[in-house]
Amino acid sequence: MIEERERADNDSPWKEILEAYFPQAMQFFFPQTAALINWERPHEFLDKEFQQIARDAELGRRYADKLVKVWQIQGEEIWLLIHVEVQAKPEDIFAQRMFSYNLRIFDKFAQPAISLAILCDADSTWRPNQYSYDYPDCGLNFRFGTIKLLDYQQQWTELENSDNPFATVVMAHLKTQQTSKQPGERKNWKFSLIRRLYEQGLQERDIRNLYRFIDWVMILPKALEAEFWQEFKLFEQERTMSYITTGERIGYERGKEEGKQEGKQEGKQEGKQEGEQALVLRQLQKRVGELPDEVREGIQSLSLEQLEALGEALLDFSAIADLLNWLQAHQTV
Repeated sequence: MIEERERADNDSPWKEILEAYFPQAMQFFFPQTAALINWERPHEFLDKEFQQIARDAELGRRYADKLVKVWQIQGEEIWLLIHVEVQAKPEDIFAQRMFSYNLRIFDKFAQPAISLAILCDADSTWRPNQYSYDYPDCGLNFRFGTIKLLDYQQQWTELENSDNPFATVVMAHLKTQQTSKQPGERKNWKFSLIRRLYEQGLQERDIRNLYRFIDWVMILPKALEAEFWQEFKLFEQERTMSYITTGERIGYERGKEEGKQEGKQEGKQEGKQEGEQALVLRQLQKRVGELPDEVREGIQSLSLEQLEALGEALLDFSAIADLLNWLQAHQTV
């Protein structure tokens, strides 16, 4: 089960959902590679090994990478490097970086890795799958597997009928992209996707895990989040299933309480502003990753009205550049 804990600023919901359902992820996205693996033997996440080979990420850029040791059906060990490109915009050196990581793994551990990428951007023409060069006496052609979440838009019925948890993950991602300017529509889809978890008859643990992913990526303005939370509590009460509302305080109510605690002066203007700061900073870190100190200071200097405006605007942010542009437009940095 995905743990209730404070995450590192540069973490992402993708890392947690991949850890919780790694075999299902492979079977859903890369069935040919999954068919090579003996899933009766336990897989192992090689986080320390990956940290040894991963260069420092560009400031503010978010990556969800997993290096995993599995066993082939024939009995041989094999390593998988799974990369989730969570940025909304394509990256020119992406293929080169995929090759670099693969080479570093081989150089450091004398272990070849199968490199696979999940592309979450909205550019249908960006489909990197190789890094190559060719000279008269030397050449290279490094291929890596890719899947494009955008392609699943044409397979919506199949997603709805699938019991693989990553069908839900993909649906939540696509509807988040499609409703970037439609918060009311996003609220409806968020409720619909979570209701689907109960209708599928999933175990409580799986409902909580997938709820957590949906809740994290499908951020709503505060007023709509409050409406959603009230509707959702009624929904659970009608089904006599209190998996989320009593078992966990995720989403609006938990965020509101944390904001109040950090505000320290509930009901006063100063406390309200500090609570708003806490909520906005938490949501920004989920959206764009770790915030530099000077950016954090700029946000802390905002008025309550500006903080509320930023809370609405960040729903459409996908990278720290979006935040910097917003702050510059409001003359805070």
